[in-house]
Amino acid sequence: MPFSKRFGDHFYSRHDGRLESEHVFLHGNNLPARWSQAGNFTIGELGFGTGLNFLETWRQWKLYRRADAHLHFVSFEAYPMESAAMRRAVGAWDQIVKESEALAAQWSELSVVPTPWTMDAQTTLTVIVADAYDGMNDWQGSADAWFLDGFSPARNPAMWSLELMTQLAARTNHGGTFASYTAAGWVRRNLAAAGFTVHKKRGFAGKRDMTCGVKTRLV
Repeated sequence: MPFSKRFGDHFYSRHDGRLESEHVFLHGNNLPARWSQAGNFTIGELGFGTGLNFLETWRQWKLYRRADAHLHFVSFEAYPMESAAMRRAVGAWDQIVKESEALAAQWSELSVVPTPWTMDAQTTLTVIVADAYDGMNDWQGSADAWFLDGFSPARNPAMWSLELMTQLAARTNHGGTFASYTAAGWVRRNLAAAGFTVHKKRGFAGKRDMTCGVKTRLV
């Protein structure tokens, strides 16, 4: 069970991290249903961590994607984990073994220069090694969905600041969405102030609430 000493928090639910990823980030953004209706699709993520969200997303993308569609998964990570630690962290799930091995094969090439990795003919991964605010400031893309997966807002408030959420909203396509495990009131207010319509949904594994939203206005 991976634990960050820097932020004093676990990387994912102690109940089942893979199912948490599916419940919060995939279903919270109405994926994969949206993939059947769209062509190319971009997902942005705050906090790559163990890579679990990407691995589970890629696994499901391969099951539900259209033949003419391409996924670009862009993740911002200030403190990348070592490859061996990442593989141990996701090693409990047989469902993503192949995906984990493919990620490990690329990980040694990670650098501060963002480089898109071709994971398969319809999937690209870019990990931007930088503080989220600085990395997003330099990023020229925009996302259709966001996975907000920084450590606990109480332990890592900069990852949930109004400044960062405003920047994130500016890089979200109209009608784009976000999902997060946290339902902290000040985080929801920051997202609303940034231009999202925000609502709560049932959380994972007994957690009362999580947060989802849709970009509906310009700020």
